[in-house]
Amino acid sequence: MNDSPAVEAEGLTHRYGSVGVLDGVDLTLHRGEVLALLGPNGAGKTTTVRILSTLLEPTGGRARVAGFDVVREARRVREVISVTGQSAAVDDKLTGRENLVTMARLAHLPRAEVRARVDELLDAFDLASAAGRRVGTYSGGMRRRLDLAAGLVARPRVLFLDEPSTGLDPRARQDLWDVVRDVVAQGTSLLLTTQYLEEADQLADRVAVLDGGRVVADGTPAALKARVGEAAVELDLATADDAARVGSALGLVPGPGVGEPGATTALRVPTDGTLAHVRDVLDRVDATGVVPRGWSVVSPTLDDVYLALTGHPTEHPTEQEDAA
Repeated sequence: MNDSPAVEAEGLTHRYGSVGVLDGVDLTLHRGEVLALLGPNGAGKTTTVRILSTLLEPTGGRARVAGFDVVREARRVREVISVTGQSAAVDDKLTGRENLVTMARLAHLPRAEVRARVDELLDAFDLASAAGRRVGTYSGGMRRRLDLAAGLVARPRVLFLDEPSTGLDPRARQDLWDVVRDVVAQGTSLLLTTQYLEEADQLADRVAVLDGGRVVADGTPAALKARVGEAAVELDLATADDAARVGSALGLVPGPGVGEPGATTALRVPTDGTLAHVRDVLDRVDATGVVPRGWSVVSPTLDDVYLALTGHPTEHPTEQEDAA
């Protein structure tokens, strides 16, 4: 059992009435790994987490967490996991310390260990100075850190984070990412669901792309990006006429003509990722006599991956899962 994956799901299906949300999801989270489940609202991310955390039984398929079956051994699963949802589940009327003490008692932590564990978490999550304040006075980022700390009181073997940075400003999101990295470094396996491509890129060892209730790709961020090509040269031209002229010289597929709706002044030129090829592209641009306003070399992003795999960007919400 010790050598089994932290999470293993095979052919998970689920329906809410007549609405199918999961259609044969296969997932593996290895021990000590971060797996990001990437997809838009309604893709089935939250349903997958609810099944793996024993909050919902699958319509079909099977899943094991830390070696325990999520249906037949649900109690054992709940003993070794923690779940942090999309909104902070902390009590605004209690102080930060009181919230953690309450969680420690609910987790049946030995009384002799409670104070030391609470102090350890308050320090780790940079909340010690606010420990005596009521949580109702906390910022959104502080509340999310406290929520995550509460979920770690019992030192879970597997942590599920369901869109943890939703609603946070960029600074608070960065702070949360730092905390998550520390948690994983201490040996916790993490399944992260997110719509934020940057979040998956920053935190995940592997990414599983979920679309239409199925996993359509699974691999490291670098491997998935390699599937959509190497680096490209992005050119910013002064006019649509300049863009058309340079595009023709580079053999790009013609877009809307000058003066037509959709005519653009930006061009993206695929390359093989080598310096020689990038230099060749720039030399050919220079030969046209057109001087770009700016240019840059960019690598594929997870947004490019998602668009290539699904035909739409991640910001493509549907209401099926939420409405169900």
